[in-house]
Amino acid sequence: MEQRLPVLVLSEPLQQLENHCRAFILSLVSADVAHDITHIERVVRVAKQLCFAEDASMDVVLPAAWLHDCVAVAKNHPDRAKASTMAADKAISFLASIGYDAQYFDAIHHAIVAHSFSANIAIESVEAQIVQDADRMDALGAIGVSRCMKVGGSIGRNLYHPDDPFCAHRSPDDSLYTLDHFFIKLLHIAQSMNTPSAKAEAVRRTEYMQVFIEQLKSEIG
Repeated sequence: MEQRLPVLVLSEPLQQLENHCRAFILSLVSADVAHDITHIERVVRVAKQLCFAEDASMDVVLPAAWLHDCVAVAKNHPDRAKASTMAADKAISFLASIGYDAQYFDAIHHAIVAHSFSANIAIESVEAQIVQDADRMDALGAIGVSRCMKVGGSIGRNLYHPDDPFCAHRSPDDSLYTLDHFFIKLLHIAQSMNTPSAKAEAVRRTEYMQVFIEQLKSEIG
């Protein structure tokens, strides 16, 4: 996808918004090692491309993508399902403080709330679809493998079940084993993509993850 879509040039006001958002995100301390500034930048990059491909509103997509994780809660925290709502509230407060156009606030708030797996909120706009797709894309491919391993290590999960690593004869449990998260969630994300532009890239990245699993099988037996 990144190779097929053009590099976008933002208007001066949106470029200024990006500068404000980047500075704001860098001022925060994240509780989740997989949701740092590099994650945000990747999500923003994909969201811009999807926004162009789907002819959506950049005035909504851009700030929502930048701020979707401005409140990050660790994967194993009991408040995980509330994180996107807290992020949306914080994002609107920030945007109001820099004088961003309030006519976009409801749409931005919805896009941030609805992007989360944990929140399980129905999506009501193409802009929200784009933010969700861009965020989910970052769980796939080589970067998805890397982030999954990073999170698993940070919360002390074992890499895989010693007797049945690939869940051939048991139900996967990603509270205990990092590799199980592939079978519970990651290998199925492509099916949940909303926009046509995202679906093809998600399939390509999922194929890479399946190759990774086959390689792992050959190495651990």
